[in-house]
Amino acid sequence: MNYQEAMEYMQKLTKFGYNFGLGRITELLRRFGNPHLKLKVVHIGGTNGKGSTSAMVYSILRESGYRVGLYTSPHLHSYTERFCINGKKIPNQTVADLITELRPQLDDMVKSGFEHPTEFEVGTALAFIYFHREKVDFLVLEVGLGGAIDSTNVVVPAVSVITNVAMDHMEYLGGTIREIAAVKAGIIKKETPLVTAAAGEALEVILERSRELCAPVVQVGRDVRWRELKCGLHGQHFDIYGTGWEYKNVFLPLLGRHQQVNAATAVAVVEVLKDLNAVHPGCAVERGLARTAWPARMETVHQKPTVIIDAAHNYDGAVALRRALEEYFPGKRRVLVLGMLGDKERSKVVAELAPGAASIIVTKPNSPRAGDWQLLADEARKFLDRVETVECIAEAVRAGIAAAGSDDLVVITGSFYMVAEARELFMSREISSKEA
Repeated sequence: MNYQEAMEYMQKLTKFGYNFGLGRITELLRRFGNPHLKLKVVHIGGTNGKGSTSAMVYSILRESGYRVGLYTSPHLHSYTERFCINGKKIPNQTVADLITELRPQLDDMVKSGFEHPTEFEVGTALAFIYFHREKVDFLVLEVGLGGAIDSTNVVVPAVSVITNVAMDHMEYLGGTIREIAAVKAGIIKKETPLVTAAAGEALEVILERSRELCAPVVQVGRDVRWRELKCGLHGQHFDIYGTGWEYKNVFLPLLGRHQQVNAATAVAVVEVLKDLNAVHPGCAVERGLARTAWPARMETVHQKPTVIIDAAHNYDGAVALRRALEEYFPGKRRVLVLGMLGDKERSKVVAELAPGAASIIVTKPNSPRAGDWQLLADEARKFLDRVETVECIAEAVRAGIAAAGSDDLVVITGSFYMVAEARELFMSREISSKEA
């Protein structure tokens, strides 16, 4: 099987959809010698910020001299982005070889009476096999969806992390913050340290579960704090006060105050690893944060007009985006290019972002879950008249740039699927400064 054939095979597995539970992934990994139990794992869940926090922990550990694996999802442009070791993506042929190796075991599982593993379960098994064979010192593992019901939850981590809890994926996780928090708290393991930046009702649920499992908790905002120094269009500076160390004038190249919380969370994780003697005391926190890269989060991809891409795919993400836009671009005329999946809180997201926009172009995410995507335009028209629908993402982006003056701001946001396709236009230079 070559890479293209492997990707076509994985695409066919999406027909199994979301099928939660750990039985299938446990059996599949058993057939490969349980590689997940032989890895030193930092397991990171939460509603928002889990990807950014994962990237920061990964960067700090890399800069400290360790061989570090990073497993995240979804990807922006290539499936290989999900599996990285020290800044290098898994080779295409390695993906093909591993899927070729996995396929007969999947077929045999079905013959033995198991349900067929889902696409995400197969990808997760591939990750564990790959990182174990590559002998990484650490695996930074991002939860896919939820926690207790997610296929990554077969691990026994060195430290668990819950960044925060907000309303998202309610059809799978529950209709209230407490219900969603209970699912997220499923990654907490007995006597295993937990780091969390959650608050309110969610924190109550998380702390209760931690007490039941005798899991020590580090609370970001209480045990680990930060103080903002200055912010600019190229990043931000702040101090972080950890449980045993202080980090002065830290630089982070990611924009938005919410990233300061994520940075403090990442530092808390590293300090727990220090306390466990899992990393050396001189761990390069400052250098790791300064070299963190995480695309499609308040990312500038074009100038004149300035074009920002941000995967604000739910209400809390939209709130963070609105605040960042007001902070970094006060008074700038805004054109919004927006595309969201049908299972998201569309009306609440639009209510956050539309009032600051001069015009809005609504487009269709490239996903079966796009639903009646044009209803988003109806929501936007409650706030302004200049709203149009453009189904093709590339044409929607071009329309957004055409509607903006050279000193204006174009904000492309919404579904991860939509912003990924939009970002590719700039990375491949299909859209260049000549179109401005």
